[in-house]
Amino acid sequence: MNEIVLKIDNLSKTFKQFFAVNNVNLEINRGETVGFVGPNGAGKTTTIKLIAKLLKPSSGNILIKNEGGNLQNILENSQDLISMGFLIDIPVFYDSTPYVLLKHYAQLHNYPKNKIDQRIDELLHFFDLTNWKRKRIKKFSKGMKQKLGFIQAIIHEPEILFLDEPQTGLDPKARIKIRQYLKNLKEQKKTIFIASHMLREISEICEKIAFINNGEIIKFDRIENMEKMLKTSEIVCQLLDPIPKEGFELVEKKLIEKLAPYLDKNIDTTIVESPVQYQPSSKNLTIYYDGRPE
Repeated sequence: MNEIVLKIDNLSKTFKQFFAVNNVNLEINRGETVGFVGPNGAGKTTTIKLIAKLLKPSSGNILIKNEGGNLQNILENSQDLISMGFLIDIPVFYDSTPYVLLKHYAQLHNYPKNKIDQRIDELLHFFDLTNWKRKRIKKFSKGMKQKLGFIQAIIHEPEILFLDEPQTGLDPKARIKIRQYLKNLKEQKKTIFIASHMLREISEICEKIAFINNGEIIKFDRIENMEKMLKTSEIVCQLLDPIPKEGFELVEKKLIEKLAPYLDKNIDTTIVESPVQYQPSSKNLTIYYDGRPE
């Protein structure tokens, strides 16, 4: 029998007249691993920040299963956040060390004091950071900070884990480590919510996928029901100069004509309007093509 541990009910967040999150509804059951997928600026990070109470909703509710077994609005009780872990941004306490930072987070979440040091050592060893245990975080590379951010999110063994682009800046070895650890958490029946703009990056971990675009959930289904989308591959090009808004239609038309034999003709237009997408904020040009080997 499914046990709902997170229910997002008509959740919206506006910044002036802009809807960053627009009437989002989701139900996540205990032990599920759910991917939260969408392009940059779709509303993924804002949604997680709302769950973490770093932002206040404009409307709607976020309900979490509490210790009494009831769904309770997190706006009414911060205590429920103790059972949750978040990776939203990399650690910013640059003058601190991994040991001091992780001990602080473990204590904040009421992790048993007699187990903290052992827990820190185990995680630093697993993620190849043992030799950096007492060194200043400001000396870390981006990938090392990302690994430390992941450790911070799991240090207290949370029941529900929220990860925003957990593999950003990681080398192939570190990505394998993250996936391996997430699979271990799945076996322990932990609930995991992973935001990413790369479907393929998380498809082997998640059993459900929620697609978000322009702040709205446009599809939420089991991964096996999205086989058609998983056959789509993508190329992301970061442009040196932005494409003027009024000139993109011409660029899009020429690219589609030139690349017609290679583009994905079965693309789901409820999720991606065109096989050529452009994000002005990041200057990323994304081309969706037929990913068949031939």
